[in-house]
Amino acid sequence: MSHRHWVRWVRQFWHQQTSTLAAAIAFYTCLPVPISWTLAFRGIARLAPLVGVAIGGILGLLDAGLHLLGMPILTRSALAIVAWIAVTGGLHLDGAMDTADGLAVPDPQRRLEVMSDSVTGAFGAMAAIAILLLKTVALRDIDSYRWLALMAAAGWGRWGQLVAIICYPYLKPTGKGAIHKESNPSASDLIPGFVLLLGLSGFLVIVDERSWLMAAGMVFGGSAIAVLTGAWFNHKLGGHTGDTYGAVVEWTEALLLCLLTGL
Repeated sequence: MSHRHWVRWVRQFWHQQTSTLAAAIAFYTCLPVPISWTLAFRGIARLAPLVGVAIGGILGLLDAGLHLLGMPILTRSALAIVAWIAVTGGLHLDGAMDTADGLAVPDPQRRLEVMSDSVTGAFGAMAAIAILLLKTVALRDIDSYRWLALMAAAGWGRWGQLVAIICYPYLKPTGKGAIHKESNPSASDLIPGFVLLLGLSGFLVIVDERSWLMAAGMVFGGSAIAVLTGAWFNHKLGGHTGDTYGAVVEWTEALLLCLLTGL
């Protein structure tokens, strides 16, 4: 292959990757994306863990800034969780609420119908309260390396979503989640995100050897919670929808933060 062909291939590859990353940012967050950017939504799910780590980094910077201003840790924690919702536009929390409403229906045949209803029920509201409460109090009880905990929680939550997309059938012909299944992701797409999240734990060990237990909890606990949460929703519904993808993200984030408080 000539030098000119190599240059053309590199440019095309770079354009494709940046277009997919821009689409992932636009889909998973409310962060502004320049209008001039090309958005390629096919395959964005494999970049979800990277987007999650970035979201956690933004929240960590916010938390550090509030700490420098002398704000108490509980207030900082609450503001970080509110900012978490703002950055994602409540996309995943809305899915967790709809999923809770659907699972509350005794008749399995009506669960998807209830989940598609835009009206939030009592069980959806209770699920949202539980998730936000768990996240806030858990983050309050994490004294050190809070920014890493936020990055790990947001990253593993989206890695768990990718596991659910790859491993389980999609139950609806249309919807926001259908775009992920249409791209036919494979098990190999799980590797980059896992390596990235493993690197977070490795970085923590390098910075502070005494925090090896927390680092191990981030890897083993994060991956286990992510996988088991998706498997549980699949057991209840026989597959997944866009709402359950969001529920996997939210519950993995909340439960991992709770686990890290004990480590």
